[in-house]
Amino acid sequence: MANIALLERKCTSCGKCAEVCPFGAITMVAGKPDINSACKMCNICVKNCPEKALYRLETRAKSVDKSKWNDILVFAETSEGKLHPVTMELIGKAQELAKKVNYNVNVIVIGHNVKAAAEELLHYGVNEVAVYDDEALGFFRADVFADCAEDYIKFRKPSTVLIGATSLGRSLAPRISTRFRTGLTADCTVLDMKPNSDLVQIRPAFGGNIMAQIVTENTRPQFATVRYKIMDSAKREDKASGNIIERKIPKVVMESPVKHIETKPIPKGRTIADADILVVGGRGLKKESDLILIQNLAKALNGDWATTRPLVEKGWASVDRQVGMSGRTVKPKLIIVCGVSGAIQFTACMDNSEYIIAINTDEKAQIFGVAHLGLVGDLYDIVPKLTNYILEKGKL
Repeated sequence: MANIALLERKCTSCGKCAEVCPFGAITMVAGKPDINSACKMCNICVKNCPEKALYRLETRAKSVDKSKWNDILVFAETSEGKLHPVTMELIGKAQELAKKVNYNVNVIVIGHNVKAAAEELLHYGVNEVAVYDDEALGFFRADVFADCAEDYIKFRKPSTVLIGATSLGRSLAPRISTRFRTGLTADCTVLDMKPNSDLVQIRPAFGGNIMAQIVTENTRPQFATVRYKIMDSAKREDKASGNIIERKIPKVVMESPVKHIETKPIPKGRTIADADILVVGGRGLKKESDLILIQNLAKALNGDWATTRPLVEKGWASVDRQVGMSGRTVKPKLIIVCGVSGAIQFTACMDNSEYIIAINTDEKAQIFGVAHLGLVGDLYDIVPKLTNYILEKGKL
């Protein structure tokens, strides 16, 4: 962990640090800089302090012998005994990474009545499936799930642990990584593996302005959460392989102070992530009523419509219609993006779509870098014509 510290005897209360902070993380209190949680550790204040009164204070975790940590572990998320599709995507990526360092891919399943799910996982080319099955694990409690995961990680010592960036995964992953005093990178969009087993974790940072490349060099295991529909799923084989091991439930699970009172399931409905065809409107739309152009094109294609973050922030659409890091990740067969510049936080959540068509007046827009077909022009001219053509011809 790191933070910015102040040497008060050197500080002259000049306020330069507060002036240069790009995140507004520093305020002057009683003549001294006060650094709040908005700090991103960019060190600009440290570099610009004329008296060198600010410095980066960093504590490092004790290094481990990386040779004792091997293989890749995937956390398999289940609901009512059924596997979440992100599990197969994580297995697919884990297998790709494992080949580079000659590792095996193992899976952990935690829950109640999950043995059928464990047997299904053996059709995806994994080496071992560890099962923690007990009535006490019938509903998600972050503390007891972390207890089981910690037990298996200490037993098998995986070099890397991959967890889906779902609501459950985002609650579980920080708890486990903290127990091992190691790194966790959330919402990764790209993963790679170095020959020395260091996991290269790539994700948008600083509001999507850069792609951060993060490596956990000194500690193990390495934790990363990955969004659904970012990676390609592992292929299911007819023949099962690997083996299942049933693990004893840790005693601490039964001692958890968290008790289950009642479960109220949220009614399931289709989202933009389920759409095979998606039409997205961006900042290029001039007013809220112009969303009808996007909706009409989507309707003509028997698809769904979505927006980018700026339109959600304007109140033109709800967040469940947003494509991006703070919205949904999508992977349709066809996506048409209209008036979208193509910022990293948007493209990282849709660039795995099978076919991408982009419409933008700016021929240098970033979106054309990921599009399979680019149309340089005004969406107010192109979209209505495209909609009418589809209605007349019955196809695109």
